[in-house]
Amino acid sequence: MAMTIAVRVVSAEGSIFEGEAEMVVAPGQMGELGILPRHAPLLTGLRPGELRIKNGNEIEYLFVNGGMLEIQPDCVTVLADSVERAMDIDEAKAKAARDAAEARLANRTDDLDYAAAQAELLEQVARLRTLQRLREQGILR
Repeated sequence: MAMTIAVRVVSAEGSIFEGEAEMVVAPGQMGELGILPRHAPLLTGLRPGELRIKNGNEIEYLFVNGGMLEIQPDCVTVLADSVERAMDIDEAKAKAARDAAEARLANRTDDLDYAAAQAELLEQVARLRTLQRLREQGILR
């Protein structure tokens, strides 16, 4: 039997995942993190992206929109700004939000909150990349 690590994924809306995993892959601020049991303790920020939780042949695909990741040798805790199952991403809504953010950035006005518009654009691009990756892997059509 493979070694596992406890995983908990929560946001302000509540807990979305709680269970065991052989491996967790998270979108850290400086790049993707692969986490196995007995990982060294670590606290880092998350960027918008795909969170994968692997246990045996089962893989849970989630989308996190930033937050914090705490790793201990026996547990991983994701405190996400927001989180959703990757299969539940609405592609049309994400494309429309991406296009709106791009338009706001292109039509700069004095009252534009540049950082907010840029963060919205990055979030929607990450959502669409997650869907693209799942399609490439044959998980989505």
